[in-house]
Amino acid sequence: MSAYVIDSALFRDQFSTAATRSIFSDEQTVQKWLDVEAALARVQAGMGIIPQHAADEIQAKARVELIDLAQLKQEMDRTSHPIVPLLRAMKKVCDGDTGEFIHWGATTQDIVDTGTILQVKEALEQIENNYRRAQAHVVALAERHRDQTMAGRSHGQQALPITFGFKAAVWAAEIGRNLERLRQMKERVLVGQFSGAVGTLAALGDQGIAVQEALFQELGLACPEICWHVARDGIAELACVLAICTSTAGKIAHEIYSLQKTETAELEEPFTLGKVGSSTMPHKRNPPACEGIVAISRVVRSTVALGLEGMMAEHERDKIVLQTEREFVTRLCCMADAAFAKLAYVTAGLTVRGNNMERNLSVQKGLLLSEAVMMKLGDHLGRQEAHELVYEICMDVFEQGGTFKDGLLANPTIARHLKPEDIDRMLDPQAYTGAAGTFVDRVVAAHRGATA
Repeated sequence: MSAYVIDSALFRDQFSTAATRSIFSDEQTVQKWLDVEAALARVQAGMGIIPQHAADEIQAKARVELIDLAQLKQEMDRTSHPIVPLLRAMKKVCDGDTGEFIHWGATTQDIVDTGTILQVKEALEQIENNYRRAQAHVVALAERHRDQTMAGRSHGQQALPITFGFKAAVWAAEIGRNLERLRQMKERVLVGQFSGAVGTLAALGDQGIAVQEALFQELGLACPEICWHVARDGIAELACVLAICTSTAGKIAHEIYSLQKTETAELEEPFTLGKVGSSTMPHKRNPPACEGIVAISRVVRSTVALGLEGMMAEHERDKIVLQTEREFVTRLCCMADAAFAKLAYVTAGLTVRGNNMERNLSVQKGLLLSEAVMMKLGDHLGRQEAHELVYEICMDVFEQGGTFKDGLLANPTIARHLKPEDIDRMLDPQAYTGAAGTFVDRVVAAHRGATA
């Protein structure tokens, strides 16, 4: 029985991926704890702290399949503790007295925190891979549609012509910045935890720091300059950066959603026969993938508050923080990966309806090019006077109907300065996309290599 969407046999693929579910499964959570314990034993045996035969036995038996998870759960409930039952289980499966040497000088939070970071490390590799896939598709869209003119919009209204390649390049550049944020974040987040009861490594005497450094070299994690038992800024940064990244995905998906509306119909997420939009309206072609991405981005943003709350930890240890993180870190990573996998799917198969983009350029009957006329007229009248004059004509056309060209030609002041053929050139959307193509080229050149 499942009570949450990530574990639901019906809904799990909408809110997570098989890869991230596996990374954060109970089996992998326990295995990561065992991996940390086994690495600690190897390192300590090499330094002569524990017997080599004990480390070898711990290494051989540190396998989750040897642990009865149902019994482990019962003991966790009975002891109200996650690691002590595991240590007792390991003692039973290890030969002789070798189980006595597991967890030497460690504290529970060392094992739990480091295990979580090992899971996060794997999850970030998966997440980044899907995000890079999406970036590659978006860069390809920018390059392919470099010169496809469409209406640019501000405040939800048509503003000036752009190209769809320009819009996609804005998306690609933002994803590129987010990938850089992910890279920089890893330096601060993928840091191990081995500090002992209150962070001083007192139990290991003068060998503590050497064990710590060797342990994290063994595990492939950075070594902290001091313990972070109650310094949870790394987890908070993980939540913030993944929230930024999924918000970008949500923004892109929402724009596609908006441009798929019937009256606009410029873009459409991938569609195949069999995809049903409504139980009662057979004609519907809804954008469920985009809707899912937007919804996930909202959920991920909600974890930021929990991440920041975790920074308010007390003294040298605070289990309240660990309990909170146990709930949201899995959700955060699973949903971020789902968002990026969906974004990669949408951008790989996005339908771009160039004919409708061209059609929509003329829905305002020329008003889309008011700036072009104003700037040209400004050469003769001055910028402010030209703006006032063109504004009056635009508002009249908007309210009374007709075309912008007719309104311009009917004005004697404009007729003295602009010829009909000049107006025709100024009202050509293809001729007023500015440096859109140059910006696309710049973004494609900067990010094509990064997506390879």
